[in-house]
Amino acid sequence: MLIRQEQDLDPIATEVFDLLVGYDVEEQNRRKQTATRRLFEARRAIEKRREEEALAAFVDRERWFED
Repeated sequence: MLIRQEQDLDPIATEVFDLLVGYDVEEQNRRKQTATRRLFEARRAIEKRREEEALAAFVDRERWFED
């Protein structure tokens, strides 16, 4: 935006500049959303693994009583 303030651009150049800046902002937002989604999925996978381990330990203890 500093470039836009320093240079005297015609309306078409101004619109193109605004579109490019807007695209960059949208791309950054998409990257952040993707990173957030991947982080959430990783956390959920860790939680699921811990739940499965806890359940497996509980199930194994139950087998002791059956024998």
